[in-house]
Amino acid sequence: MDVKKIKIKDIPSEEFKDNESLQKYIDELNANGTNVVVGKLDQLINWGRSNSLWPLAFATSCCGIEFMTAAAAHYDLARFGMEVVRNSPRQADVMVVAGTIVHKMAPLLRRVYDQMAEPKYVVAMGACAISGGPFVDSYHVVNGINKLLPVDIFIPGCPPRPESLFYGLMQLQRKVKASKFFGNKTIEREYNKDTLIYLHEEAKVNQAEKVETEK
Repeated sequence: MDVKKIKIKDIPSEEFKDNESLQKYIDELNANGTNVVVGKLDQLINWGRSNSLWPLAFATSCCGIEFMTAAAAHYDLARFGMEVVRNSPRQADVMVVAGTIVHKMAPLLRRVYDQMAEPKYVVAMGACAISGGPFVDSYHVVNGINKLLPVDIFIPGCPPRPESLFYGLMQLQRKVKASKFFGNKTIEREYNKDTLIYLHEEAKVNQAEKVETEK
């Protein structure tokens, strides 16, 4: 292949906005057997990011077994590029909270989330992680991890099947692809200051107040 008189670096900046000038260069490249794909660099980077999300499985109960099943050979989580499950939060992109979170576990869950590098995502897998599940009226269970972390994807079920997990992860991929990699690097989380606390401390205060009231 011999491509002549193609000097991309010499194109004035105003000509990049001229579709006819760009089409002329593309036609010349195509005439010499070169394939050209025009797109945004954001789209290319986000395509790579969305297909290489490394999960951190915070599994505490039966939903963790479903996550293991999804990662096994029959369902094969590797089809989505998410089979590299990390044991360190510093190497993970998405935290999959699969199971019941009790008040005593709440500060540990928050600590692991804070140790993850941006951009990071959270998936609430199963009824227990979403709302407390069958333990919703229990004194020791957090009624939804959204009181501790900003959740991106909710996957209902008790426990959800691997197909449900895949659907939720595909929605997360769509969210990653729609984000902007360049531009303002500041990432703002929408925290609910009224609920984003270590709930075991709140439970102790409420229990103490209840005891005082009963007296």
